[in-house]
Amino acid sequence: MIATTSVTAFEAIGTTWRITTERPLEPAVRARVDALVAEYDRTFSRFRSDSAVARLAATGGPVDLGRWAPPLIDLLLAFARITDGGVTPLAGGALEHLGYDAGYSFAAGPGYRSAPAWTALHLDGTVATLDEPAVLDVGAAGKGQLVDLVTELLVAAGHPACTVDAGGDIRVVGPAVRVALEHPFDPEAAVAVVTLADAAIAGSALGRRAWTAPDGRRLHHVLDGRTGRPVDTVAATWAVAGSAMLADALATALFLVGPEPLEADFAFDWFRMAADGRAHWSPSLQPEVFR
Repeated sequence: MIATTSVTAFEAIGTTWRITTERPLEPAVRARVDALVAEYDRTFSRFRSDSAVARLAATGGPVDLGRWAPPLIDLLLAFARITDGGVTPLAGGALEHLGYDAGYSFAAGPGYRSAPAWTALHLDGTVATLDEPAVLDVGAAGKGQLVDLVTELLVAAGHPACTVDAGGDIRVVGPAVRVALEHPFDPEAAVAVVTLADAAIAGSALGRRAWTAPDGRRLHHVLDGRTGRPVDTVAATWAVAGSAMLADALATALFLVGPEPLEADFAFDWFRMAADGRAHWSPSLQPEVFR
């Protein structure tokens, strides 16, 4: 653990943030963190009408998505290729159809709406264009990227040992910390505990963002982009990687494919619980598992 700790907590981008450092954040550093998060939200949020993503959805582009877009979009398109479109940055319209929209109406339309082909998104430098109207959704990796950016800001500002936690997307720099994996069927319990040192972990579970449609369907936010249907075979996933952005994307992809096709391109550890409660994990993760 970080020896003498100070915790800074706040709400942003729809989740709770906890930043743990050896000493309190200086006001100027905290202001820079707030400005960074606000700029990221203005660029990539599909829940606000003044974002760059909203302009892209309205016009099809060209829209400049800024300096953070190339690594983020390139990673999302790589996962779209590996999962054959199961994970896609163009799932925003499918999520909105199910009621996970800017107003959080949760008033799902009938049936399901598949996402447009991921190949319809093009990035030239930082400028995005679409072959057809679509809503960009970077949720599969965007929160993780923002965690990385905040962590890098803190380290550069003189906080070399820190932990940044944004709703379960966690980046640890410095001494090891123990992280509990929340049970997807009981938020008061943990499935396991893992130890992280100079690494990142991200996870997702079906109950994190779930709602009931007017017609009685139980829905959640992890979709198969090819069908627009929520995944129903996996209950929760976690991935440990060198960056929170990569861990975030891997945790999403593990709902749609096993670890094998992902391990061909990325180095990571994983923990996955099936919908029937059975859990599996990578041998090198060495979690403390609660039976």
